[in-house]
Amino acid sequence: MTPVLLLLLFLSLTAIPPGATTDGFLDTSEIIERANADIATSLTYGDIVPNKNRNADPCTARGCKWPKSGSHVIVPVVISSRYSRNEQMVIIKSLLTFQWFTCIRFVWKGPRHKHYLYFFPGTGCWSHLGRQSRGQAISLKKKGCLYTRTVQHEVFHALGFHHEQVRSDRDRYVSILSQNIKPGKESNFRKVQTNNLGTPYDFNSVMHYSNYAFSKNRKQTIIARKNPHMSFGQARFMSANDIARINKLYQC
Repeated sequence: MTPVLLLLLFLSLTAIPPGATTDGFLDTSEIIERANADIATSLTYGDIVPNKNRNADPCTARGCKWPKSGSHVIVPVVISSRYSRNEQMVIIKSLLTFQWFTCIRFVWKGPRHKHYLYFFPGTGCWSHLGRQSRGQAISLKKKGCLYTRTVQHEVFHALGFHHEQVRSDRDRYVSILSQNIKPGKESNFRKVQTNNLGTPYDFNSVMHYSNYAFSKNRKQTIIARKNPHMSFGQARFMSANDIARINKLYQC
């Protein structure tokens, strides 16, 4: 039986307790900001581990995409045994959502896999941007990060995607209110020269932070230009545009 089928079999035989992925009314950005509040690791954009060996160009144009084998993109994974069985299942269930809609296939790491994702209960929620190294870590704190949308968010980073509100054309759609941003967090709103893959700006993306992300005074830090009263950054699941971007980037 293939590793993918083993994942599916494991999921079908294991019950996920009610409320295992329930996160109340917190936005994804608030979940991540709270989880990373006291983290010692140097992070950029709130939850991305910086890699000084990469330049400012989008890394997906420089070799950080996961390789395609036939019609599928195989991404080996290891999930730390420090998670309970139910916690592991939250991660597995979240990974399977990618397999429902894209050509991404998560498999258990085998002896021949040099590059893989390692999910572990670190001190916050964070990931690297694109494929970076062997045993590439994704930190998902036990109490604070184990929600479907948070797992999806960090996996999107590992697949090579940045936050929506920092994409290169964002100034046409949102305004950044720097006067309301916490001191020292201004760099989290710096634009990136992204490859937008011909997809529209998406306020419903699981990669979009909320209106109040990193606010110092409970006032908005991001507002929609056409509708300053719009609420966003509250996605509970990756959007149709999120799915389309994966499929375009990896030619699914």
